[in-house]
Parts: sequence; structure tokens; C-alpha cells
Amino acid sequence: MSPARHLQVPPNCDLTLGLVCEDKTTPGRTRWRMLADERFVNPAGIVQGGFLAALCDSAMGAATVTWAAGRPVWTANVEMKVSFLRPVRPGTTLWCTAEVVGGGRRVAFVEAEVRSATEVVARASSTYLLTERTVPGQGDDPPAGAEPGGSLGAGGYPAANRAASGPGRDG
Repeated sequence: MSPARHLQVPPNCDLTLGLVCEDKTTPGRTRWRMLADERFVNPAGIVQGGFLAALCDSAMGAATVTWAAGRPVWTANVEMKVSFLRPVRPGTTLWCTAEVVGGGRRVAFVEAEVRSATEVVARASSTYLLTERTVPGQGDDPPAGAEPGGSLGAGGYPAANRAASGPGRDG
């Protein structure tokens, strides 16, 4: 085994996109917020779909971790489908709710819905693979593409980060 790697909390991807976890109190369910920033706009003047997909992936991955109910696991998204239902203009605040709808010890099936203040703008579904991991500091490496979870909390964020504020902070 190689030495344990340092986990950045929150991860750069969440910081860059300004993702905020608003609620992870119910196992298997999370709610996230993101401001559709001007930087994410495509040539047509609407938010590029990949940014909405990233919001869904973070929300669904965190829901999977909370669903693992304290079991130390790595989670990896093995497939994802996103349906873009409405265009999103820059400056729009988005909320994504994700929920585990089924699964077992090694797999979780998760769905997400992204809403603006007035309408549903996207829906997503995904399958996550759960891999057992050892206690932090004992030198395990994650599988390729996996994010930490289980005993660390939603998205691998320690519970202490709940009080943090500002863009990109886990809430």
C-alpha cells in the first residue's frame, strides 16, 4: 500500500463551481446550491450543460456517502444520464436535490433534480460503486475516479465544516 493521500476539503471542483451543500441530514438525500456564473455560459448565452452535470454529480455522490450510513467507503460514479429540460441564464441560483432510490452493499442508484426558483431545469440519474476503505491514515488509496465518503460525511467533508460559510463551503 502507498502512503495515505491528503484529502482537500472542500475539493477544488466544488470551490471552482461555487457549490454549497445546504443539507445532508437525511441519510441518502442531499440538497446543494450553485449560482450559474457568467464563466459557465456557452456561445448561445446559456449555462453549458456540463456545469449542471457537475452539480448533479456532487449532489448524488454526497447522497451516496450519507446513504452508506457511517460505513467507510470510496464512491465512484460509473455512469450518469442528464436530461436538460430548460435553458439556464447566468445569474440564476440553482438548487439540486439528490436521493438514493435503491442499491445494496456495493452499488447505489441515485436520482437528482435541478431547479431554479420557478422551474425544473434538469434531471439526472446515476449508478455509484461503493468500495470499502480502511480508517483514514492507514494508507489506503482510492480507486480511480472515487471520492471519499462514509465516516467523513457527505462528499468526504468532516462534520466540522457544516458551520463554514461562503461560496464552495459545505453547509
